[in-house]
Amino acid sequence: MIEVPPALTLIASAPRPTDAQIAAFQGVETAHVADAMGGTAAMDASVAPLGFGQDLPSFAAGPALVCDSGPADILATLAAVERLVPGDILVHAAHGTRTCATIGDQISGMLKNAGAAAFVTDGPMRDYEGIVKTGLPCWCAGLNPNSPSVSGPGVTGTAAVVGGRHVSTGDMIVADLNGVVVVPFDRIDEIIGKIAEVKRLEEDLAEKVRAGFREPLDTRGMLAEGRAVEIS
Repeated sequence: MIEVPPALTLIASAPRPTDAQIAAFQGVETAHVADAMGGTAAMDASVAPLGFGQDLPSFAAGPALVCDSGPADILATLAAVERLVPGDILVHAAHGTRTCATIGDQISGMLKNAGAAAFVTDGPMRDYEGIVKTGLPCWCAGLNPNSPSVSGPGVTGTAAVVGGRHVSTGDMIVADLNGVVVVPFDRIDEIIGKIAEVKRLEEDLAEKVRAGFREPLDTRGMLAEGRAVEIS
């Protein structure tokens, strides 16, 4: 007989970035982080800023506190509200479920009171107007007024796949109008070191474009090297 799991499991051993590491990602564009990681850091495009920046702040960066409540349940996420460290981004794994909301305005308000930097989920949310009043930045997969269950089993402080990306508690989350990117904990210093160069290259190209540059690909060079052919 399969043993019935506990309704709630709380993991307290996850690593956490230093204050300096967290500060290094403040104000950094998600595109720059993604480029520093080779273009593979972002969650699926379904995870988008709630309201697309019209009524809520559209930037957040902080350590992930991951909650896996299972599809259509939020027990582990409720437990996380009182366990998060101010500045954390609560990441709720909805397993792609779209049939009900994850959280609404009341839990959003509690997260704000607890000092959460943001809420991220690959499921929907509800109570848009109320969430706006809390001022909590949120990224989600749309809106749905149906309510979730609160029965478990669920795990707080874990790792999960959210929006197609593996996220562990302690990873850095950076989110803006373009979406959400995930920096694994053991790559944080590496990516911090690369961001400045990515930003410099982006600014150099932007300056060239403002000056009239319009040749993103050297087709003449490709033809000369035999990497392209021209057919008349």
